[in-house]
Amino acid sequence: MTSDGGIQIPSRLPLLLTHEGVLLPGSTVRFSVDSPRNMHLVSQRLLRGTSLKSTIIGVIPNTRDPEHDTDDLPTLHKIGTAGIAVQVVGSNWPKPHYTLLITGLCRFSVSSLLKERPFVLAEVEQLDKLDQYTIPATESVAAEDGELGELSQKFYQAAVQLLGMLDMSVPVVAKFRRLLDSLPRETLPDVVASMIRTSNKEKLQVLDAVSLEERFKKALPMLTKQIEGLKLLQKTRKISPDNEKRVLSVRKGGVFPGRQFNLDGDDEDEDGDDTAVLERKVHGANMPEAALRVCLKELKRLKKMPQSMPEYALTRNYLDLMVELPWSKSTKDCLDIRAARTLLDNDHYAMDKLKRRVLEYLAVRQLKTTLKGPILCFVGPPGVGKTSVGRSIARTLGREFHRIALGGVCDQSDIRGHRRTYVGSMPGRIINGLKTVGVNNPVFLLDEVDKLGKSLQGDPAAALLEVLDPEQNHSFTDHYLNVAFDLSQVLFIATANTTATIPPALLDRMEVLQVPGYTQEEKVEIAHRHLIPNQLEQHGLTPQQLHIPQDTTQDIISRYTREAGVRSLERKIGAICRAVAVKVAEGHRATKTEALTPESQTQQGDKAAPPEMPIVIDHIALKDILGPPLFEMEVSERLTLPGVALGLAWTPLGGEIMFVEASRMEGDGQLTLTGQLGDVMKESAHLAISWLRTNAKTYQLTNMMGGPDPLEGADIHLHFPAGAVTKDGPSAGVTIVTCLASLFSGRLVRSDVAMTGEITLRGLVLPVGGIKDKVLAAHRAGVKCVILPKRNEKDLEELPANVRADLDFVTAGNLDEVLNTAFDGGFPGTASTHTHPQLTSKL
Repeated sequence: MTSDGGIQIPSRLPLLLTHEGVLLPGSTVRFSVDSPRNMHLVSQRLLRGTSLKSTIIGVIPNTRDPEHDTDDLPTLHKIGTAGIAVQVVGSNWPKPHYTLLITGLCRFSVSSLLKERPFVLAEVEQLDKLDQYTIPATESVAAEDGELGELSQKFYQAAVQLLGMLDMSVPVVAKFRRLLDSLPRETLPDVVASMIRTSNKEKLQVLDAVSLEERFKKALPMLTKQIEGLKLLQKTRKISPDNEKRVLSVRKGGVFPGRQFNLDGDDEDEDGDDTAVLERKVHGANMPEAALRVCLKELKRLKKMPQSMPEYALTRNYLDLMVELPWSKSTKDCLDIRAARTLLDNDHYAMDKLKRRVLEYLAVRQLKTTLKGPILCFVGPPGVGKTSVGRSIARTLGREFHRIALGGVCDQSDIRGHRRTYVGSMPGRIINGLKTVGVNNPVFLLDEVDKLGKSLQGDPAAALLEVLDPEQNHSFTDHYLNVAFDLSQVLFIATANTTATIPPALLDRMEVLQVPGYTQEEKVEIAHRHLIPNQLEQHGLTPQQLHIPQDTTQDIISRYTREAGVRSLERKIGAICRAVAVKVAEGHRATKTEALTPESQTQQGDKAAPPEMPIVIDHIALKDILGPPLFEMEVSERLTLPGVALGLAWTPLGGEIMFVEASRMEGDGQLTLTGQLGDVMKESAHLAISWLRTNAKTYQLTNMMGGPDPLEGADIHLHFPAGAVTKDGPSAGVTIVTCLASLFSGRLVRSDVAMTGEITLRGLVLPVGGIKDKVLAAHRAGVKCVILPKRNEKDLEELPANVRADLDFVTAGNLDEVLNTAFDGGFPGTASTHTHPQLTSKL
């Protein structure tokens, strides 16, 4: 490779044909190759070569349009650049290709082609000296006289002028300054043309300029144009480091030797601008210091990463999310308590506890601005308005509202997000919700929190512990973000039908507010305030076309629905509206027909006459539209035989009345229980039998033969109707005792009495839960008297005043009082006062 004339390149060179850019001597460019010829050159020459000579290749610009490129060898450009392959990287994404980092050495011209396949090999002639880039500027031989000297000096002065307009603190500018001082003058046109912002066509002109004089003439206008553009930019705005990077168009701040340049056109400049915009957004997001450090670190990695890498998109998506999160954006709360009370009353009828809690929160927020958001849990049957009241609370506070449905969620990543190491990773529902609403103090409704699942992917209920703990959620860490986010200003509202399926640790973190079912009066009020106007609007009707009186609404509630909420009621009102819509539409059609042909009225008769407005729905119309009543008041009818009593049960859907039936037949003293009973309920039945057998003489209870033991020679069968429904719990104890006492004594239980309470073997009545729902169910069923445990007397305060006025309540401390109330005229044996040693026991 050496001769008397200096360092020489090999006379035979493999040629790399490239569409991407122009390699000039002294510059370093990254090329991506995927054509068959270029791929063979890399695999058979560069990767298999063992000497320095094998890494030297010729780079020829391919001037053919890449969209119309074929397998045929194109006409080769007359001038090329010999270069040394500094780095080779292979990849299969998005398709097989190699990325080459090549440093330009000198120009050559193609003398002849030796072969075309598998890669191009040509006989070449070197046109430049190879050692001009390696010797210091003081030793280089340059013609400093005549026109060439003037051009050289002029070009050098222009380069110095450009340098003076830039900030030396930028690494790219400092590198440019060092090169200007150290390189010989004859190399400057190539180096400067590769660094400043020029098109491939202009670089090609510099490459084709073989003589040094011509090269200076081609490169000087490019440099002048760049200086003029920079002067114009300085007039309009102050130059920033970002603009200086654009002037030099350098990717990754590199210059010869062994560094990378931006020679791929405007796309890379746009990418640089995009990254600069993202950096400004990161600094303007007002995020905490820890999050800002992470973002700047990721941004630094992003700048060094080529766009073809899959990780580029992942990092970019992460930074976009971090910028969009509302680290410090919040809405101002509406703290007018009087306006809030009016808005809540207009949106929802009843629900006094919930409204009072929201107003308390507003009052405390007036006194203390840094109050943490409360974590509430509304527990109640379906259809009572738990979700809609959450939306109403958000509107009252003037906050954004976001609902997260948790029913059926069984992956903890839904709450906490996936780690970014996984393919398709994404943040959890909490962070996603914050991004959606755009503020850090919204109202989050966690719907159906009692229906969370559990699977091999983890327990989402356990992941919610951090979210719903006021002492922890100020630094909630999502797996995707991997930095802490403050959730303490978020108002969390969870909804559930029952607390039984909520894990105790999660339930402990929430303030539980019971939302009981509505009374009949409340339902009538809700129907006329909200449901009927809403259904009229949805069906295109007006109050002048349809009128539903209160008596009809009461009939729908009591005879066509039996629920704690109002969903079925709304559906029934919708059915009425649809039926009326048909009549109204037919009336309109008849009216139009009459207007077109007046004589048709006599032909159509009375059938074509439009209905009178408004259409009033009475009991007869109700039966025609909704059919026969689904539910009847059957209390008095069911209690026509001894051995039947009416109990009260609690379900997630609200309270229910429950009949207990007993019969006895000849046998050997066995007890049969049916109706899908749980273990606790079966034990209550055994307790009742044992207590009655113990006190049989006292209450004059006999068997079928008149003997003192009620079970002697008889089998007892206890049945709880609605046999397909599973039943369990201790609260049916007093009902079973009353039912069996009626059976053994042959007397009827009062038809207007319902009861609930747990019993003991000593005859005591213990308190039970769900009193309000049970009493409301009794009220709906038309019961007049309710027997409750004495220790449940405090629960009566929660009942509406009209229910308390309509019902008689008897609070019983023992079974004597229960039996005395359940039978007309008292029960035999209860009139005489008996001293119960167990009541005064010292144990």
